[in-house]
Amino acid sequence: ILSTAYLDEAERCSDVVLLDEGNKLDQNSPENFNKAMQGHSYQISHSELSNRPLQTLLSSQPGIVDAVIQGDKVRIISDNTELPDLPLFKQDHEKLSIERVAPRLEDAFVARLKKQHPAEAMLAAKVSVNSKTSITEEAVIQVEGVDRWFGDFQAVKKLSFTVKRGEIFGLLGANGAGKTTTFRMLCGLLPPSNGQLRVVGVDLRKAAAKARARIGYMSQKFSLYANLSVNENLAFFSSAYGLRNTQRKQRIQWAIQQFDLESNLDSDSGDLPLGYKQRLAMACALMHEPEILFLDEPTSGVDPLARREFWNRTNQLAASGVTVLVTTHFMEEAEYCDRLVIMREGDILTAGTPADIKKQVISEACPNPTMEDAFIQLVEAKQS
Repeated sequence: ILSTAYLDEAERCSDVVLLDEGNKLDQNSPENFNKAMQGHSYQISHSELSNRPLQTLLSSQPGIVDAVIQGDKVRIISDNTELPDLPLFKQDHEKLSIERVAPRLEDAFVARLKKQHPAEAMLAAKVSVNSKTSITEEAVIQVEGVDRWFGDFQAVKKLSFTVKRGEIFGLLGANGAGKTTTFRMLCGLLPPSNGQLRVVGVDLRKAAAKARARIGYMSQKFSLYANLSVNENLAFFSSAYGLRNTQRKQRIQWAIQQFDLESNLDSDSGDLPLGYKQRLAMACALMHEPEILFLDEPTSGVDPLARREFWNRTNQLAASGVTVLVTTHFMEEAEYCDRLVIMREGDILTAGTPADIKKQVISEACPNPTMEDAFIQLVEAKQS
């Protein structure tokens, strides 16, 4: 018996029970769940809109159950086997590329969850992204020839990359690849053994504290105080980030409203469901309006709707000019990144956009590789 929040893992099982708040939604084989969704799933791209504003546009259309970014395209679920007869598809017909794709178990689960929780579905979709990209050529993170040694063990090896303002940049790799060590160095929590690290123009070897004042950090464990209430966590982090008086009150109220925390203000954060812990942790990390947000395995263990809500918020931040650096081992989430590096044993295996990386492994046997296909093939090729 396997319990998981990751539907790609559940797809490998012979029989699946879909649960929601202690209730059984359905039970069947992945094949039968997928069969019922046949004809409802599409991939769409637009000649004039990038993936984020296109996702926003599609999410607001009636008849569209779900819209998630997949590289430079958006994957949607329609509530019927034909795309809705909407003005968007009529007006932009020549600019749209629409391809029907095979359904997956996550499509079936998300469709059921959104019917069960229409309010949460609306929250997951509530985001406004400008049609013009906010990514600039300004490099706000610069990593040049960075090493990190722990005794005789080299955890990071001559790492070099840059991240632009307004970009979502991913560090992808298995456990032990060096992602978290790299993160800790970029946050100023761990000095590099060699090389240069600059964040928002600040040399981390000389003024780490100055740089930390301009970044937000959200870890896999959410960095919350479990025995403090939601309100007490907000008060603590706002104070820790140096907010005072009116500004502090305004930012706490902003967090409560923006992240829909009002109903849980007096609850201990340790008692919250994972999705609410995630909301609270992100609110705390953004309390001081940082220029850069570091996200370390931010959606580990949370359900598909909570992941969608999280990434919609992250897209909104990037569109406003916040730079986001994220580590993940969840391959589907790498599709949300503008660019990423795949790390292995402290080194960069490859780098580029999700589409560029997947192109590296296209073959007759695998004409439409997923990010997981690309990751596995690239790692295996390096090992051989």
